[in-house]
Amino acid sequence: MFWFFIFFVWIMLLFHVFADIFRSPDLSGAVKAIWVIAVVLLPYLGVFIYVIARGDKMQEHSTAQAQAQKDAMDDYIRSVAQSSPPNS
Repeated sequence: MFWFFIFFVWIMLLFHVFADIFRSPDLSGAVKAIWVIAVVLLPYLGVFIYVIARGDKMQEHSTAQAQAQKDAMDDYIRSVAQSSPPNS
């Protein structure tokens, strides 16, 4: 059961790493390709190195994405709240 949990955590971390690689505006296409190749060829070591090397950037990207989603939701709510009510 413990090893299954560890494997599940690694799979989730792998998805987060791939998402961060592709949404990072500060990485060039070649660097993104190198990270993807490293994570695919050396799965455990590649993810471990990525988290150590770019863990702080992962947090920044995640926070920026959450803030953008919140701003979009707030704008939508304001636009709906300002529309005129339907005639009864």
